[in-house]
Amino acid sequence: MAVLEFLVYDLLSQAGILIGLLALIGLVLQKKPADKVISGTIKTIVGFLIFGIGSTAAQGALTGLQTLFTEAFGLQGVTPISEAITAQAQTLFPTVIAWIMIGGFACNLLVARITPFKYVFLTDGHSLFLSALLAILLKALGLDDIPAIIIGSIIHGVAASVYPAIAQKSMNAVTGSDNIAIGHYCTLAYSFSGWLGSKVGKPEDSTEKIELPGWLGIFRDYIVSVTLSIGVIFYIAAIVAGQSAVEAISGGQHWLIYPLMQTLTFAGGLYVIVTGVRLFLGELVPAFVGLSKKLIPGVKPALDCPVVFPYAPTAVILGFISAYVAGLICMVVFAALHMTVIIPVAIPYFFIGATAGVFGNARGGWKGCIVGAFVTGILIAVGPAVIYPIMESVGLSGTSFPETDFNLIGIIFNFIGTALGKW
Repeated sequence: MAVLEFLVYDLLSQAGILIGLLALIGLVLQKKPADKVISGTIKTIVGFLIFGIGSTAAQGALTGLQTLFTEAFGLQGVTPISEAITAQAQTLFPTVIAWIMIGGFACNLLVARITPFKYVFLTDGHSLFLSALLAILLKALGLDDIPAIIIGSIIHGVAASVYPAIAQKSMNAVTGSDNIAIGHYCTLAYSFSGWLGSKVGKPEDSTEKIELPGWLGIFRDYIVSVTLSIGVIFYIAAIVAGQSAVEAISGGQHWLIYPLMQTLTFAGGLYVIVTGVRLFLGELVPAFVGLSKKLIPGVKPALDCPVVFPYAPTAVILGFISAYVAGLICMVVFAALHMTVIIPVAIPYFFIGATAGVFGNARGGWKGCIVGAFVTGILIAVGPAVIYPIMESVGLSGTSFPETDFNLIGIIFNFIGTALGKW
C-alpha cells in the first residue's frame, strides 16, 4: 500500500517525472541504445523543469505590465502568448496537463488508426498548449482531476486528428503535394485565409514577384520581436501613467528604467520557457514518431507552421505586417469600447499572420495574402478577448491563447460554463 501511494501520489504526481516516463517508454519500445534512452529521459525531465522556471519570471513581468496598463488607461491589457498562459496554468494544474498530453497523444493515434483522419500532430509546443487549455477549461467547470483528464484526452486526440484536415486543401496549394499537413492550431484561420484568397485574387499574382527590404527580417527572431513590441507598449503605458505612478508600482525604481527591465525580464523568461519546451519535446516527439508510422499505415505528419515559410518568403513578411496592423486597429477599438484590450504581441502575430499570408497567397496571390492575414489578425485579437474571462475564473491573468482553433474550443466551453453559471 505504501509503495502504491508512493507511485501514485508522490512519483507520478510530479509532472516532469510523468513526462520523462513517457519518453522512456517510447525510447525503450523503439529499442534505442541504453545511452540514448537515459539521455532522452533526463533531457525530457530537465526541459520540463526549465519550462517551469521560466514561467516565474515571465509571469512577474506580465503582472507588472497589466498593473501599469490599468493605471495608465483604466483598462485591462492582455498579451496573447500561449507560452505565457501555459506557464501560468502549469503552476496550477501540472499533473492534469501532463496526463492530458499523454492521453491526448494516445487518442490521436487511435483516431488516426480507425478513422479517415490519418494525421498525427507532431508540432513542438502546441500539444502542450492544447493540454493546458483543456486543463484550464475543464477545471474552470469544476471537474475533478480524473474526469478532466479523461475528457481532456479525448478532446485533445480528436482535435489533433481533425484540425489538420480542415486546412489540407489550402496546404496542398501551398506545398504542391499531399505529403504533409499543417500542425499549428490556427487551421481555421489558415483555411479561411486560403478560401478568402481564392475569392479576392489570383495565385499567379504571387507575392514572390515583390521585393521587400531585408531589415523586416528582424521580426523573425522572437526574442527581438517580443522585446520591441512589448517594450513599445510598456513605455507608452509608462508615459501615460506618469513618473509618480510608475515609481509607485515599481517600488522606487526609476520610471524610465522599470519598463526596460520588465520588458527584458519578460523576454528572458519567455526564452527560458521556449528553451525548456524545445528540450523536452525535442526528446519526447521523436520517441513516438517511429511508433506512429508503424501503427498507422498512410499516416500524414502535421508539422509546425514554419514548414510553409520557404514556399513564399515574401508572403511571410507581408502576412505579418497585415495581421499586425489589424491587431493594432483592434486594440484601439477595444480600448474605445472599454473592453479587455488585447495587446498585439509580435510573436503570435508574426507566426500566425505570416502563415496565414502564405496560405492566402497560395490561392489568391498578393491580394489573398494581405486580406487573409488581415482577417486573421482580427480573429486572433477577438478570440483571446472572448475566452479571457475563463482564464480569470481559475486565477490566471494578463495573458490568453491567440490560436483560433483553441478559441473555438474556448467559446464552446464558454457557452457551457455560462449555462451552468460557472462564470
